[in-house]
Amino acid sequence: MAALLLQLLVLVALLILVYTGIRYVRDPLRKLESAHRNNEFFMHDDMENTRKNFFLTYKGAMFEGEKHVGSTENAFEVIKISMSPKRTEKLEGLQYNDFMFIEKEINDRYPHAEVEWQSPIRELIKKRK
Repeated sequence: MAALLLQLLVLVALLILVYTGIRYVRDPLRKLESAHRNNEFFMHDDMENTRKNFFLTYKGAMFEGEKHVGSTENAFEVIKISMSPKRTEKLEGLQYNDFMFIEKEINDRYPHAEVEWQSPIRELIKKRK
């Protein structure tokens, strides 16, 4: 009886370890940090919750997007997104085309949204348009 109980306890512990490992690997914040370290693109967003800001990383720079809801022709949608860099010194080396890529990725997820960049990115985009 004691051996069976011990086996059951080991099985439960093993299942807990596997579950914890899977949750760690699938954690979106871990993926965001990993992409940030590796200078890759990743967007962490809860599209169901319009009150939650989203974060994205691209080429080592981290950005925060604040969603604003408004009405469109048929429904209430995210109509404006205010983008700001977390650390402006990480923007070094990014070009106009990089910000257009980020806007395209945001517009793929939020087709009715206008992307509004905060300073100093706003000035770069105004010069090019």
